[in-house]
Amino acid sequence: MPTKTLQIPTTDGQADAFAAFPDHGERHPGVLMYADGFGIRPVLWEMASELAGYGYYVLVPNVFYRHGPAPLVDLPEHIGEEARPALMAQLMPLIEAHTAERVLRDADAYLGFLTTQPEVATGPVAVTGYCVGGLLAMRTAAAHPSRVAAVAAFHGPVGADGPDALAKITAQVHFGHAESDLTPEALCELNRALDAAKVDYTSEIYPGTVHGFTMSDTDAFNPSALRRHWDRLLPLLDRTLAHG
Repeated sequence: MPTKTLQIPTTDGQADAFAAFPDHGERHPGVLMYADGFGIRPVLWEMASELAGYGYYVLVPNVFYRHGPAPLVDLPEHIGEEARPALMAQLMPLIEAHTAERVLRDADAYLGFLTTQPEVATGPVAVTGYCVGGLLAMRTAAAHPSRVAAVAAFHGPVGADGPDALAKITAQVHFGHAESDLTPEALCELNRALDAAKVDYTSEIYPGTVHGFTMSDTDAFNPSALRRHWDRLLPLLDRTLAHG
């Protein structure tokens, strides 16, 4: 699966990024993929390449580009629980500095870049996100209802911006929550808010999961939950994005 590194012009500089896409010459629906808090690393290249294999052009930006190119911290090949506290101590200041205003400025740049790539078909795109990337995906979809047809977020704080943000979503939505992140009661509360906002959604707790379950380079990884993630994500994209 072809991949290439890219530089995305933004109002605050240049965001390093990569794209994965099918190797035949047609144009393909675009997907903007936001990484988890650990950022761009081999597992993200693998996931983007797998998604590209189903017929999509997948763009993965380094959302922390203001602090330097990825990787911003020295990540071990496997992120175990013993390494997580020290890594999060380095990453949390970057996450906290990535304000809603920065998210929205960058989303404009990412979507503008994605939709003008020669390999990308005309029409709406999808946005996916993992962990904090799920919140970025939601903010992007809320800010660009005419451009984003689908949004999928996994083990992310998707309700953090409240009901008013949900009301701006016109995309079809899937939320895959970790069992350790959301109680059944909190899920019911979120789903009631989605109903009130008239969002077309599915939202479920993936059984037996902890935060980060999609990421195969962490102790949180759950292979069956990753498969469930693909089983939910791929039909969503197939329903909402037109293939050439």
